[in-house]
Amino acid sequence: MGFYEAQVLPRVIDVMCGNAEMEKVRRPVVDGLSGTVLEIGFGSGPNIGLYPAAVTDVLAVDPALVGRQLAEKRLAAHPDSPPVTYVGLDGAHLDLPDASVDHALSTWTLCTIPDVLGALHQVRRVLRPGGSLHFVEHGISDDPRVARNQHRFEPVQKRLAGGCHITRDIPDLLQAAGFRLEELARFQLAGPKVMSAMWSGVAVPV
Repeated sequence: MGFYEAQVLPRVIDVMCGNAEMEKVRRPVVDGLSGTVLEIGFGSGPNIGLYPAAVTDVLAVDPALVGRQLAEKRLAAHPDSPPVTYVGLDGAHLDLPDASVDHALSTWTLCTIPDVLGALHQVRRVLRPGGSLHFVEHGISDDPRVARNQHRFEPVQKRLAGGCHITRDIPDLLQAAGFRLEELARFQLAGPKVMSAMWSGVAVPV
């Protein structure tokens, strides 16, 4: 991992995804979480302060060590937040027992994980019976013209944003990994259309 990916990009993502406008999108996604929550793509901890009181602890997965430093500031500002334990760098290789977490959380992470199906299979493996994956993600637009532009722009996006894909079909990936979509919303954020096609929802193992 080069200097840009290790030192600069985590700070850029913190500003872009951790602001007040994005918090409005994150907040409904964390509703309903409880117990032990596995958060893949924990980053700088922008969900700190949003977890429901029923969440007892958070198991964090993220490759960006700078993100941990930024997260410490958020944890200090929210002393009532559940404790956070780092459990790995790669969502596709989780050193956790089967059926060991109550819920999982992913906020704008599935676009970037190289082995996204491997990561989803791991999430499915570690969820306890009755557990669920809460998510908000961007991906391929349902407008064919926008989708064509996304395919053209994606190589540049991947270089600028640490491997971020903008053409992934998140519902299809979840179902391919053995999840059923219990809740699903499609919406558009303000901003460039190639970046702003969104899904949020709740998926459960089948």
